Amino acid sequence: MTTFAPAPTERHLLAPDLVADPYGHLDALRESDPVQWSPLHHAWLVTGYDEVMRCLRDRAVSADRVRPLMDAVPQGAREDAERAFSILSRWMVFNDPPQHRRLRQVFQEAFAARAVARYSAFTEKVTRAVLTRKAAPGHSGDLMADVAKPLPALVFARWLGIPPTDGPSFWYWNARVADLVLGTAQEESEYRASLQALVSLEDYLGALVERRRAEPGDDLISQVLAEGRVGDTVSEQEFVGMLTQMAFAGGETTSNLIANTVLALHTRPDQLAAVRAEPDLAQGAVEETLRLDGPSKMSIRTAAQDLRLGGHTLRAGDRVFLVTAAANRDPARFPDPGRFDVTRGGATHLGFGFGAHFCIGAALARLVAVCAVRTLVCERPGLALADPARLSWQPSLLNRSLTALPVHY
Repeated sequence: MTTFAPAPTERHLLAPDLVADPYGHLDALRESDPVQWSPLHHAWLVTGYDEVMRCLRDRAVSADRVRPLMDAVPQGAREDAERAFSILSRWMVFNDPPQHRRLRQVFQEAFAARAVARYSAFTEKVTRAVLTRKAAPGHSGDLMADVAKPLPALVFARWLGIPPTDGPSFWYWNARVADLVLGTAQEESEYRASLQALVSLEDYLGALVERRRAEPGDDLISQVLAEGRVGDTVSEQEFVGMLTQMAFAGGETTSNLIANTVLALHTRPDQLAAVRAEPDLAQGAVEETLRLDGPSKMSIRTAAQDLRLGGHTLRAGDRVFLVTAAANRDPARFPDPGRFDVTRGGATHLGFGFGAHFCIGAALARLVAVCAVRTLVCERPGLALADPARLSWQPSLLNRSLTALPVHY
């Protein structure tokens, strides 16, 4: 019989101290029982590596969470929500097999590592340009605003085919959609702005698809159109809806991954020195950040039918929090799991998910993050954290995102 540690006191995961550092509490949850019901969150908290993997593989656990998102919208904003949530229902991340597989296959070739690698030279060029413009040696600034946010935006816009003149509107809409999907919209006015932004983003991308059909370019939309699946295996409406997901996902995760990796290295001088001595270890630094303090803390699922998990019965309709931030520190899978080690190998982390819902944009996120980290470490040797004791984090159940990262370049 498995023996668990005593259960910790029930606490909301958005308590300010847990937003700042959730890991001690998550470790305690996993050690007490890797599957447990939380009355406070009205959800099952799944914190063990094997248990999270089981849920990511089991069709009894559904990724469809459009309805919970809609339920969170204030009553006064519901009249604006119908079209917006119709768009979200076409996002592949909110669909289960076989629908998910059909939608994902449209983008499979464009997101393959060999296709993404074509943007290596462009990413290197843009990284140095951003650092020259925003991170001059001897100056101080916010690495989030100066580098971590604009760099992925520039690479992703080029990859998706967004004309530079459209950039400000495009990224404004993305930020508002993030407020909706990540649950940071609170007031009715914020929900209205987010819902309208999603509609505006779909209108814009629909028009861009028409332009690329008439005038193909060297970009994602043109490539997918040329493959002939739009209008065949997926409708044009489904394609444009999925492009809104690509637009939303393109910058947020990578920005947080860059900032969290820089923070991890600059609070661990031995690991920073290792990457500086061997720049190819920037890849290991990014992977360790994805495991130990990645941009995603959890994903939300729903039990589509009753299932047994870790000695418990999850009932159909129950919410399930797959807490990858805890699973990635499970000592049953990762020796000395709290140690940040840029040379670590072994078990696969779940920073980008696993299986059918493994992040389709992982190769692009890795390309940009590794380039940014390697260049910062090697070409900004004077980079130092301005005030690491006073950092703050965005209050989000899903994301691990700094509000700012003040540095001296």
